[in-house]
Amino acid sequence: MPSREVQAALQEQFDIYVSIGHLNRVRGQLGIENHRGRSKKNSKRSLLPPLPQWQEGAGALLLVAAANTSGLLEALETALSCCAPQAGSRLAHLSTSSRQSLLQTLLFLGVVGLSRPWGLRGYTGDALGRLPGRSRAYGYFHTERFLAELARSNGAEAFTSALARWTTRLWQSEVSAGMNVSALFYIDGHRKPVYTDALIPRGLVGRLSTILGSRTLVLLHDASGHPLLITTHRGDQHLTSGLPTVIKQYKQEAGLGTVRYLVVDREAMAAEFLAALKETGRTAISVLRTDQYGGLDRE
Repeated sequence: MPSREVQAALQEQFDIYVSIGHLNRVRGQLGIENHRGRSKKNSKRSLLPPLPQWQEGAGALLLVAAANTSGLLEALETALSCCAPQAGSRLAHLSTSSRQSLLQTLLFLGVVGLSRPWGLRGYTGDALGRLPGRSRAYGYFHTERFLAELARSNGAEAFTSALARWTTRLWQSEVSAGMNVSALFYIDGHRKPVYTDALIPRGLVGRLSTILGSRTLVLLHDASGHPLLITTHRGDQHLTSGLPTVIKQYKQEAGLGTVRYLVVDREAMAAEFLAALKETGRTAISVLRTDQYGGLDRE
């Protein structure tokens, strides 16, 4: 029935005058058409299935499947269960599903273009919530508190060890075959600046060519460039100090034999360090410029 006829019927039966514009607005809110001729056509349209809608970040489900198939999620969840929360910590009272969701939120930050939890302050999408199986993503406050409680619960050591075992299993065939033919391992140091009000050890950040408060990362790769182990140290630690530690830790976690051949940059070219490597049966390989020691007196 058109709005004009509805208006006339209301005025005739109830002596109430309602404008046609108001009737049309009410019809629109209720989804009632105003013209008779369209009712049959619309009834046919209503029987058609709704068109599929695009879901933001749906392609990232492939990453979830890959992380699950490769055993990464299982390794991280095992490491999370090995953490020892302090008395009164919220981490001890979180359910298993909540801890797993927070862990996966941090793991998949890069999928939605975020590089750190701080970016969650302005994130309004749905993908980061869908990936862990939630309707909405966790915010900055929850994820930052989760990270802080992990750090106080020996989480750094637990997750570092778990990742070392996982990378070894992931590349087990290549690593094992390489160990039998005197595998090469590439070790490098990297400093990441840390901006904080507290005084922390300072080091030269190569990317910025500036001495800043920082943390030093020591990275161990196999001959194919696959990362095997990453450890974090003081910002003023030299590579020659972190290299023996990362080798020892990787051998313990991976259960491999002696690491004999190391590829390092010129930062490790120190006589005392090279002599210590030789005593342990290891060989260091490096690439130097032809003028690396130019200007030095030769005797």
